[in-house]
Amino acid sequence: MRIQLKKVFLISQIFIFLACNSKIDSKITITKVNGSPSYENSKITSVEQKIVDNEYEFTFELEEYELGVQTETEYDYQLANSDKGQHIHFIINNEPYSAHYSENFSKKMEDENNVILAFLSRSHHESVKNQNAYILTQISDEPIDLNNEFLFYSRPKGTYKGKDTEKVLLDFYLVNTEISTNGNKVRATIDDTVFLIDEWAPYYIEGLNAGDTQIKLELTDMNGNLIDVPFNPSIKTVTIEK
Repeated sequence: MRIQLKKVFLISQIFIFLACNSKIDSKITITKVNGSPSYENSKITSVEQKIVDNEYEFTFELEEYELGVQTETEYDYQLANSDKGQHIHFIINNEPYSAHYSENFSKKMEDENNVILAFLSRSHHESVKNQNAYILTQISDEPIDLNNEFLFYSRPKGTYKGKDTEKVLLDFYLVNTEISTNGNKVRATIDDTVFLIDEWAPYYIEGLNAGDTQIKLELTDMNGNLIDVPFNPSIKTVTIEK
């Protein structure tokens, strides 16, 4: 009897050890972020570009938006935040953006055909979503129709560590299109979890596991079909270090 009890005890301890040391997959959720200032009147009024020493030099003119300051919010957010403040997200061909904290900066163009999206960003990397807060342009010998419907990927990006892994910002930019319950939508696949998004807004992602996470964003029509436009879908990988 004692031997049997010892076996049961040992087996139970083994199960406890395995449970404590195995990877438990969390349930991934997304939740709309509320409480950021709207910046409804903020604008990118113009952008000039010229070649200087084999680089393109960009000069932006802004209205009612200050770069380099911290965004004040109505909530105690736990999002990754830039200590350099508000900035411009600058995206070339839907590749990961570069952040710029001044109206003037230079960029090298690796490709000959470049579609460029620039939009205003809060210090915690949430985009300003109004019809005047962005500029879409191209530097290309083979221009595409910029009147197309576009979905551009913005966040998440890179590596998240510690407390920044608890709530990760999901944010994207729509140009020449809207999403709604009865119209186009954004289908977000985070690892193997699928979300249908019908409101253009920022979202918290919670429940991400440690390691690499693949995020796919697709602009779809009302029937769930992928819309055949450039840069659709967008697929990016981010790293979670807990």
